[in-house]
Amino acid sequence: MKTGKLGRITIVLGCVIILFVIVRLMFIPSLLIEEPRSQKLEKNAVPVSSIPDFAKMATVSEKKRAFFHYLSPLVHQQNAIINDERQFLFSIRSELTQGRSLTEAEEFRLNQITEKYQFTLRSLTLPIIDSLLVRVDTIPEPLVLIQAAKESGWGSSRFAREGFNFFGQWCYKKGCGLIPRSRTQGLSHEVAVFSSVEASVAAYMRNLNTNAAYQSFRKIRADLRSQGETPTAKELVYGLINYSERQQAYINELLGLLRHNKKYLVDNYETKPAA
Repeated sequence: MKTGKLGRITIVLGCVIILFVIVRLMFIPSLLIEEPRSQKLEKNAVPVSSIPDFAKMATVSEKKRAFFHYLSPLVHQQNAIINDERQFLFSIRSELTQGRSLTEAEEFRLNQITEKYQFTLRSLTLPIIDSLLVRVDTIPEPLVLIQAAKESGWGSSRFAREGFNFFGQWCYKKGCGLIPRSRTQGLSHEVAVFSSVEASVAAYMRNLNTNAAYQSFRKIRADLRSQGETPTAKELVYGLINYSERQQAYINELLGLLRHNKKYLVDNYETKPAA
């Protein structure tokens, strides 16, 4: 009796195991295939639907105003962050002038700023802080807006819509961005993908403030500051000579965009609420 009962139990267990294997083979492979597909679709859908379709604007004037109005608050926000960092450095400079020591909180924030702006703080002296201030400075809003218009085709480029990249910034690690369809054979760069348009604006401004290619940009700005003048887009645009392989032709295009869109830039300032 006991042997017969044990045999039946063994048969039942065997059936259960076989049924489990069949279910596993039927359903689990389909789950493993379908999940990456849905993730990929979601990743590609978000950027396209989050940016206004500037190309469908009724008129060119409407498109330009909408483009500037869309980006302006983000540029304004990043400049406010930079200005706050700059004022902090001026306060540090004042403390050094008076022979005071920094608090732990001040040292911590100073280290954060030097790391952000890729600046090596070898010692804490007035000349060192002055050198750091050359990097930690705002960028005229019209210049940012005009270059974004140029690099993104007024927000209608594939890189702007799919990668939130409004400034044509490159990256060099495989899979870091979108592969340009017209990439020259032998080159391996990709066009960077950002988590948001705000991140793209922040990265662009940090690039101008840190990259060795734009040292002349920072020098022009610092020279104007030392003369008590406020740097303008028209003056600083010459510091972007290395932004494009076309160099002077590229600068001429930016100057043309500044000139031809002055009306929309002025309108943008007039309608923007006070900070």
